[in-house]
Amino acid sequence: MRAWEILLWTLVLTLAALSTAGADTVVSARPVRAMSVIGPDDLTMIAGDTPGAAAHLSEVLGKEARVMLYPGRPIRLDQIGPPALIERNQIVTLIYSAGGLTIATEARSLGRAGLGDVVRVMNLASRKTVSGKVQPDGSVAVGF
Repeated sequence: MRAWEILLWTLVLTLAALSTAGADTVVSARPVRAMSVIGPDDLTMIAGDTPGAAAHLSEVLGKEARVMLYPGRPIRLDQIGPPALIERNQIVTLIYSAGGLTIATEARSLGRAGLGDVVRVMNLASRKTVSGKVQPDGSVAVGF
């Protein structure tokens, strides 16, 4: 074989390998109920690219299933989210901060939410409903 033929075949084989690399999809290995945290035993990979589905295990591990996940079906990114820090009807700290002023009071959560999610809460003192962002400590910040 001539040098240019070897180079051509090397290029063809490299392109073929690149076209199939990364074309995997994350699927559920067993039934996962909604509101369950997804672990490594719950997942497997299949060949093929599914639009809207997770392509890497790291995108799914440690997340919470928002809906029932069935075995062998691709896990779409809208079916998972951060694990809930706040449960519905839980009493949480409601925090408003502006400049040097910080006001904290108690509120009742009107839904489940994870870190960074926006959740509606009812201020227990005023009975007003407001929306706030869940903080790492489980409190809810308003006026963000």
